[in-house]
Amino acid sequence: MFLATASGGTHIRLLFWSSHPLAIAGRKMKIDRNVELGPLTTFKIGGPASYFVSVNNIEELREAFSFAEENNLSTFILGGGSNILVADEGFNGLVIHPVFCGITFNGNEVSAGAGESWDKLVLESVERGYYTLSNLSNIPGSVGAAPVQNIGAYGVSIGDFIENVEVFCPKEKKIKRVSNKDCKFSYRDSIFKNSGNNLVITKVKINLKENKPNLLYKDITNYFKENKNPTPKELRDAVISIRCKKFPDIKETGTAGSFFKNPIIKERKYIELKEKFPDLPCYKTDGKLVKIPIAYIIERLGFKGKNDGAVGVYENHSLVLINNKNATFKDVNRLSKKIIQDVKEKTGIEIEKEVTFVN
Repeated sequence: MFLATASGGTHIRLLFWSSHPLAIAGRKMKIDRNVELGPLTTFKIGGPASYFVSVNNIEELREAFSFAEENNLSTFILGGGSNILVADEGFNGLVIHPVFCGITFNGNEVSAGAGESWDKLVLESVERGYYTLSNLSNIPGSVGAAPVQNIGAYGVSIGDFIENVEVFCPKEKKIKRVSNKDCKFSYRDSIFKNSGNNLVITKVKINLKENKPNLLYKDITNYFKENKNPTPKELRDAVISIRCKKFPDIKETGTAGSFFKNPIIKERKYIELKEKFPDLPCYKTDGKLVKIPIAYIIERLGFKGKNDGAVGVYENHSLVLINNKNATFKDVNRLSKKIIQDVKEKTGIEIEKEVTFVN
């Protein structure tokens, strides 16, 4: 068993039921067989799941894990599949799709079910006059996925605002709450990303009280040169406009967004890289470390806009790998390895994947 690091708000209706119903409080939860996972991901790549079930509440989630245990099945938690790449052979086990819904505002706090669309939550907060989540607009995926890799964009990370995360513990079959401190948030990381099968996110509570616009990111600063006091809606609209120029439309192009993490390196390594890449920018972090935009280096190495068979690097953003048409897991894996190797050879930096491989 293991926990997915990305999911989304897509609600899936099962059309054909297997002969393996689960009894739940006088009714039956249906488990489907051999469901193609590719169409349920934004990359549009991947084979079938041996078993698949949507769960609407904690009791169904508990029963789904019981079914997996009784049948000795591995499990995978799937939302909208916005940050995963599924193997061509699919997943030999039970895929569990939580569709826990509901968004509740209480003063400066908001709680949302893991299955809710992340961008729907952002929109509702903006409509209530909050700036807090505006910079995280138009990020595909679910609320439940947000804390897993501590999603961030344009100078903002969700870990800065999470109050606590409600989780289901499959081994104990119990619900627990994890405080912000215990989430151990860091750059694109959290306790959930490395928890294996121990924690399944069911609900997230966010504190919106830091209600002020963050205009420090270069693209946003330039956007608001003539308007130093945008409304929450204007800030959200700006972020969406900027993102749409950099990322492909997932309705038309298969992708998982940013494929690689921006590396955090020592200052002396950055000074060394500046000799080869004089215009390489950096962002200060803690201590004597800096974060560099690896997209800059990948572009300088000639990958931006290049195709490799059915897969390629997006013409507007070199961190984005795209499924041109009928690409496979092997195609994407081959290209990603080629980029990783070239960056390593030319810079000495080992870049990490942001996307989770399901195989």
